[in-house]
Amino acid sequence: MIENLTSTVSEHGTMIKLFATLVVIVILDIVSRLLIRKMTILSQKSKTAWDDALIDSVGAPVRWMIWLVGLTAAIEVSGIVPKDVFGMLHTGRILIIVVLFAWFLFRLIDSLGKNLVGRTTFGGATIDQSLVDIVSKLSKLTVVIFTVLIAMQSLGFSLTGLLAFGGIGGLAVGLAAKDMLANFFGGFMIYFDRPFKVGDWVRSPDREIEGIVERIGWRVTLIRNFDSRPLYVPNSSFSCVTIENVTRMSNRRIYELVGIRYQDAGAMNQIVDDVRSYLQSHSGIDQDQTLMVGFTAFSASSLDFFVYCFTRTQSGPQYFQVKQDVLLKILEIVEGHGASCAFPTTTLEIPDPINVVNTKGPN
Repeated sequence: MIENLTSTVSEHGTMIKLFATLVVIVILDIVSRLLIRKMTILSQKSKTAWDDALIDSVGAPVRWMIWLVGLTAAIEVSGIVPKDVFGMLHTGRILIIVVLFAWFLFRLIDSLGKNLVGRTTFGGATIDQSLVDIVSKLSKLTVVIFTVLIAMQSLGFSLTGLLAFGGIGGLAVGLAAKDMLANFFGGFMIYFDRPFKVGDWVRSPDREIEGIVERIGWRVTLIRNFDSRPLYVPNSSFSCVTIENVTRMSNRRIYELVGIRYQDAGAMNQIVDDVRSYLQSHSGIDQDQTLMVGFTAFSASSLDFFVYCFTRTQSGPQYFQVKQDVLLKILEIVEGHGASCAFPTTTLEIPDPINVVNTKGPN
């Protein structure tokens, strides 16, 4: 009778403890939701990106931690499992906290990346997507490494032996995959030196590389040619070739040689002056840059003068429109002075007719 009563009281005590723990978990979950909602409203009033990213990232990991850690605590308090299993529950609780904290850091990194793109740093530079990508990848790789190390230490593995084995294994892997590592560190140099970014028009005079940068990866960079073909360039290649970033040009240059006929030599001086005056009054020509027009050479079939100037625009379509206007106006000026553009000609000088004397008489 007494034993049955004791067993009943013990069971009721276990149920009460379990129920009380679950109630506490639910209350903590509700309180965390209310706090996060309140902090979200407050963070929206600030201009910084850090608080928005922090509040946006912390919600789900905190709720999962409350429930998972709370349930393991409830199991311990209730005494449902034997006491020799408590050590496993404790280890599992630590692993849950470590994994959830790593998840929180991943969410924080992604959220910060989205919020920081397009913002201006203290140095005046603009944070672009390429910089965000490399920092995010490095940060996530660091989080994964530390998470694995902490988890293995929690499971009882010796970090000293693991690090020693990792050093020897890393040396072997480095020797076997030197090309891959070269591309890997080449990608770092692209991100840090920033010779180009996603969306830039780049070309290399050393190799047949030209197009729009679509993606900068760990190993290769994807460049889309102007005929829509993808070009995958190993990142290590950019350390040994010259890269020209067309997108970052401040101006576009017009440099043309125009030839007129030799018989129009008398009009050359006036043609050059009129072309120069036209360029100096053209709204599409940058007057702060070098502007030159002058007679330059006696060619085989023409008298040549050159036109050297820079457009204000950097856009390709607008540049070609300005260049077309300039060339058509030059042709109009040349013809307006009674001259004409030259083309390759050949002059044949035929000597006086030669009289042939027949000394043998008629056949």
